[in-house]
Amino acid sequence: MVRFTRFHTLSAGLLLSCSPLAFAGAASAQDTQTQTAQPPAAPQTPAAAAPSDNSVGEIVVTAQFRSQRLQDTPLAITAVSSALLDARSQTNITEITNQAPNVEIRPQGASFGPSVTASIRGVGQNDFNPAFEPGVGIYVDDVYFPQLTGAIFDLLDLDRVEILRGPQGTLAGRNSEGGAIKMYSKKATGDGGGYVEATYGARQRIGLRASADFTIAPNLFARIAGVYKRQDGYIDDIDFGCAHPAGSDPLNPAGGVVAIRPVGSCRIDKLGGIGYEALRGTVRFAPSDNFELNVIGNYTHDEHTIAGEVLSKVAVVDSPNSNAAPGVPYDARFICGKFCNYGTTGQPAAIWAGPVAPGVPLLATAGTNNSRYDGWGVSGNAHWQLSDMFSVDNILAYQHFNTTFDADDDLSPASLGYGLNKLTNWNWSEELRLNAKIGDTVNATVGGYYFKQSTTYNSYQDLRYVVIPLQFIQPDVITANSKAVFGNIGWEIVHNLNLNAGIRYTKEAKDYHYFRLNPDGTVNPFLDPIGAVYGIGYDGPDTLDANGDGSTTDIVQALSGAVAQYKGHRVDYRVSLDYRLSPELLVYASVATGFKGGGTNPRPFNIGQVISFDPETLTSYETGFKSDLLDRRLRLNVSAFYSDYKKIQIPVLSCPDTPCAARLNAGNGHYKGLEAELTARPVDGLSIDASASYIDFKYTSLLPAAAYPTNPAGAAKDDPPAGVPKWKWSAGVQYEVPLGGDFGSLTPRIDVSYQGKVFVGPLIVDNARTLTFLPAYTFANARLTWKNATDDLEASLEVTNFTNKYYILTNFDLRGAGEGFDKVQPARPREWAITIKKKF
Repeated sequence: MVRFTRFHTLSAGLLLSCSPLAFAGAASAQDTQTQTAQPPAAPQTPAAAAPSDNSVGEIVVTAQFRSQRLQDTPLAITAVSSALLDARSQTNITEITNQAPNVEIRPQGASFGPSVTASIRGVGQNDFNPAFEPGVGIYVDDVYFPQLTGAIFDLLDLDRVEILRGPQGTLAGRNSEGGAIKMYSKKATGDGGGYVEATYGARQRIGLRASADFTIAPNLFARIAGVYKRQDGYIDDIDFGCAHPAGSDPLNPAGGVVAIRPVGSCRIDKLGGIGYEALRGTVRFAPSDNFELNVIGNYTHDEHTIAGEVLSKVAVVDSPNSNAAPGVPYDARFICGKFCNYGTTGQPAAIWAGPVAPGVPLLATAGTNNSRYDGWGVSGNAHWQLSDMFSVDNILAYQHFNTTFDADDDLSPASLGYGLNKLTNWNWSEELRLNAKIGDTVNATVGGYYFKQSTTYNSYQDLRYVVIPLQFIQPDVITANSKAVFGNIGWEIVHNLNLNAGIRYTKEAKDYHYFRLNPDGTVNPFLDPIGAVYGIGYDGPDTLDANGDGSTTDIVQALSGAVAQYKGHRVDYRVSLDYRLSPELLVYASVATGFKGGGTNPRPFNIGQVISFDPETLTSYETGFKSDLLDRRLRLNVSAFYSDYKKIQIPVLSCPDTPCAARLNAGNGHYKGLEAELTARPVDGLSIDASASYIDFKYTSLLPAAAYPTNPAGAAKDDPPAGVPKWKWSAGVQYEVPLGGDFGSLTPRIDVSYQGKVFVGPLIVDNARTLTFLPAYTFANARLTWKNATDDLEASLEVTNFTNKYYILTNFDLRGAGEGFDKVQPARPREWAITIKKKF
């Protein structure tokens, strides 16, 4: 058994486990209350639209466990209402962050399935593997979503989105080291309202959205919403042999790559398509002003062609085991263009040519260009007002998903690597909060949290670029649990001077169960020679000298059946002071901590590469101001921060052996940055919103382990942060033009976003270490909306990326690992769509 190093800090409190009391009390309250036929108003905490006086309006958030005006909350928060999401033509979570300072959420490439990469203030995660923790907490209706897989959420029937920047270790909890993204659904009110929306656009885009709110019985209300989206892909997958006929094309000499498509019909597929369906239902039971229960169920079916990628650069790989055909090495001939690739859906059967293990037969590998995700969940949120002083909230949730995706990493008919991937996950959680309002000056919350998760990552890999034949199954099982107790207090010390403080104790554990098997279920001898000789789970003397070192007295361990364990506990804290200098200006300063959980290398090529890593930690110092100026027609919020980043989990491509894909706690560093957000209503009908951010990172120390002697392309102290642009800004403007009479209004809007260049990583080119970047880009979206005079019918024309800017979202570069490719995911080209929406 492989055991992880534990990390220890202070300990505090016990896990609360009194949720049955909350429900028992709720039932009693229900029995003693008089029922009424009229629905009580649902508690609303929206990012509110501007009121009729044309001020920027109030925004109410719940970041500190209670409803507060955004301008009274001493945190850097971006709050977005459903109306603003519509105005910006934003329909999924990856789009909303274009306007959020120092926030990056991008869809991943095909090799990472239906997942995202997420970071806030430079801290996050770019790997979907369940061995790693996200680093940015994602919450839907206060329920934690534990993985980046499946996190491309549609913004279905949302009331608002809150993006909390900086460590939220006490407020949001686990793995919110960089910050947290919280989405809140609209609550059922029984008002009989709803809407129907239809969209048609470029590349056969079809979209349908609808919701309905109704009363089931007295004090029992429901809301149901659904979305259906379809669109063809924008990256052409081309049959290389068809596009370059064998013998007649210099890229495909005689005896070369055979065509699988008829001449004149060389396109195999359109990658990067959309196929998304989701349902969400909410039932709200509110028998009195003292008790409310919201039960939410959701289902998502996301099936489409894999993410569209293209080859950007190639390092030549010339091997009889991986070449597309004799005399056709993997080289620049397979770079197809800006919006096409030569990917395949498998690799042929072959005989391994050595030099290691010559003659080993290789099976044919067959996959598809499809990615599929099916997920569902149910949650219950109960609020019980015990008295004027005390209330209880209990949030209980269960989530489950299955996903499958295949990927031809090299995007060519060469046989460097192909993967078939399947993940199955379930998790459940419960959070119990006791809230107290003590007089007019103190608000306090104490609570407990429990989380349990199990994921099976069943992957089949066919890797032919390495020196040994590798076709193996890895049905790894990962289990995890987390327990926490927390407390938060807000105290108005004197008039206009407030203290907010919080503490959270977390104890967590994770087990990673390894298996490296042949397709027939036997142990793979190339990855696990000990397991092949002695069997799964062996840990004992090497009496048969299976490791080949000449000794029969060594203690050896099989990789298959090995279990790596991580256990840790930690205390996080937050202290904030704010002072309202005037009704228009609040200033604040805070210090807060957070952490991202530890784990182990999920991709070892031998038992020696089962390398553990501890949690990384962040302490952030922040100051800022929040202002409403010019008779509240101008809102300007500014924050500055300095973050001390410890035990950074740094990926390496070489460890005891090559190749390798481990992570190590190999460095410390610090971030510093500035953020500003502006909202203005200078004249009636004109709305302006803008944001800007700057961030800078420096390593303060870097352990030698960050760059093994065989990996000179490892991290260096002067490297910039990976995946984070130093500069980012956005601006949006719209003007509502009344058409007079019964003709309604016409509102044009334009949004422009800029992102600076993004560091990808170091690379050895011509025996020299070089830094690689994704280029900076600016793109713009436009929308024209007509609304009728009664505001229940609207039609809009949107054009996204209307300058048709070619820019890159993500890349995956394995040239340094010997696989020869650098592939990138281009953003979607210019697209148009027409949408009709009817409210009722």
